[in-house]
Amino acid sequence: MSVFNSIFLKDNLTKQDIITLLESKGADMNMLFNHSTSIKEKYIGNIVYFRGLIEFSNICSKNCYYCGIRKGNKKTVRYNLSDEEILDAARFAYENKYGSVVLQGGELFARAFVNRIERLVKEIKRVSDDKLGITLSVGEQSLDTYKRWFDAGAHRYLLRIESSNRELYYKIHPGNTMHDFEKRLEALNSLKVAGYQVGTGVMIGLPFQTSEDLANDILFMKERDIDMCGMGPYIEHQDTPLWEYRDQLLPLEERFTLSLKMIAVLRIIMKDINIASATALQAIDPIGREKALKIGANIIMPNITPGLYRNNYKLYENKPCTDEEAADCTNCLEARIKLSGNRIGYSEWGDSTHFKNRH
Repeated sequence: MSVFNSIFLKDNLTKQDIITLLESKGADMNMLFNHSTSIKEKYIGNIVYFRGLIEFSNICSKNCYYCGIRKGNKKTVRYNLSDEEILDAARFAYENKYGSVVLQGGELFARAFVNRIERLVKEIKRVSDDKLGITLSVGEQSLDTYKRWFDAGAHRYLLRIESSNRELYYKIHPGNTMHDFEKRLEALNSLKVAGYQVGTGVMIGLPFQTSEDLANDILFMKERDIDMCGMGPYIEHQDTPLWEYRDQLLPLEERFTLSLKMIAVLRIIMKDINIASATALQAIDPIGREKALKIGANIIMPNITPGLYRNNYKLYENKPCTDEEAADCTNCLEARIKLSGNRIGYSEWGDSTHFKNRH
């Protein structure tokens, strides 16, 4: 029996098992992908759920070293969609049977911002006749704020840890109270207390990152008992501090392959969670998202932000689909998903099976 087959027979993988899988190549890597595909088919099925992505603002209070919309980047053209523009995007999602939307924006904490998100969540519920599921991704907030938004109608929340290694976390973030590792952990705890389906994720291929770090990231997600995950390759942005380390990075193609392996291993370990196929994969490989769907991912986020603003929500270089309108994106994805051997769960929220099983 091969080492890989013996790993696949285990109920609980060790850190070394995970590192072995992440460092696989050739036939071993194909064996990993075949196994993760079979796990996905058994526990999730060949179904993909849409989350219409509304990048409603690139105004952010944080200064993360990897992010193109960091507060300190003076070259970014800032924007903030009007409520009506956001609701128009939500109507598009509803009319095109997306099932769910994601409200994503920079991290802000002012009372006016908190009130606005609460109002928008209620309005999205109203204009969709309570049919659209709502995911929020707007950073660290207080437990009280999370509860307000949950009570308004949001039920999923994505808050990426970016790296579960505290030391690495502070290499990619400023070391101050605005970028506190413990606060990030506290916020993840608060989300679970508030009742959300909780998602987190990491960047793959960061400067200074090791296979052991990535293995620990997977174990972190398992220990946190998350319901969903959004992770993808780190792609450098020239207007960020991490740009100076670009010569130390893995080649883009290797970051892409490593991201697929992370998705595959996470699917094997957390069999019934939702895993998003990140847009950043397509920035490296034209059919990157479809490859991820085949080997373990089951969520895809078509960008339904008005085309006028898309190029300004630029977290990394070479972001795909910035010149398309929402309808173009939908038609393209329909064909791509069919080619990947999956079908689209239209008008379905596609809630995490893991969350349902826990409750």
